[in-house]
Amino acid sequence: MSKLLVHPEAFTDRIENFGYEYLSFEARKLAAGVQYAAQTGANELAIVVLGGVCSVATPEGAWPHIGGRSCVFDGLPYTVYVPVATSFSVTADTACDLAFCYCRAEERHPARLVAPDEVRVEIRGGGNATRQIHHMLTPEFPAHRLLVVEVFTPAGNWSSYPPHKHDVHNPPGEVDLEEIYYYRLDRPEGYAIQKVYTADRRVDETLSVRDGELVLIPEGYHPVVAAHGYNVYYLNALAGSARSMAASDDPDYAWVRGAWREQDARLPMVKR
Repeated sequence: MSKLLVHPEAFTDRIENFGYEYLSFEARKLAAGVQYAAQTGANELAIVVLGGVCSVATPEGAWPHIGGRSCVFDGLPYTVYVPVATSFSVTADTACDLAFCYCRAEERHPARLVAPDEVRVEIRGGGNATRQIHHMLTPEFPAHRLLVVEVFTPAGNWSSYPPHKHDVHNPPGEVDLEEIYYYRLDRPEGYAIQKVYTADRRVDETLSVRDGELVLIPEGYHPVVAAHGYNVYYLNALAGSARSMAASDDPDYAWVRGAWREQDARLPMVKR
């Protein structure tokens, strides 16, 4: 079993850092009326509402009744940023599906809600490498290290393509970032395939990823393809040597950018 593919029991209702220097992750589902309270400690945190409606409170502010999409394929996200050394609570107004993206941080920035109307929607790529990206915690967002986006890949399409990497600190062209891919599929029996490899093939893995599983990207190129018939969602959290998304393409495949003529008409898959 690959150490890069992580099953849900490792991070459900518990924070797991996977041996990373910066990132940790937790998935949690709350029944209606249940409250979860914790403290960020040495981490900054992004709480992403994957589904349902909840109320989030911190000493710096409260955001009642946020959310509303039934699942990730049903609308744009609400995300709450919580700074280091801050207590918080999440109360489920309806049954809730939540992702907690933690990142070690030393700087303190204000707690804040990122509502759907603040999320930048990007249709990236072309042909059967077209995908939809929701930018929540961007490099410009006031945080120390944490970056968060979510990506929708239509059935049969490629994503994170051409293969790219961000494991060398060489700004502005590339920075060294840890990354997680947390997957959801529109039908639970579906799967995605993710390849993770380095140029010297010291790392060279091809992973079959199911709904609710997570893939670690400590280094290397990491393209994704959605199985035919199954739309794929993944939540990305990143952190590392600089507050940037700069990455470099695998030179063997960079040419495909010039071959794209039009984008997949199925996108945007999720609308405001």
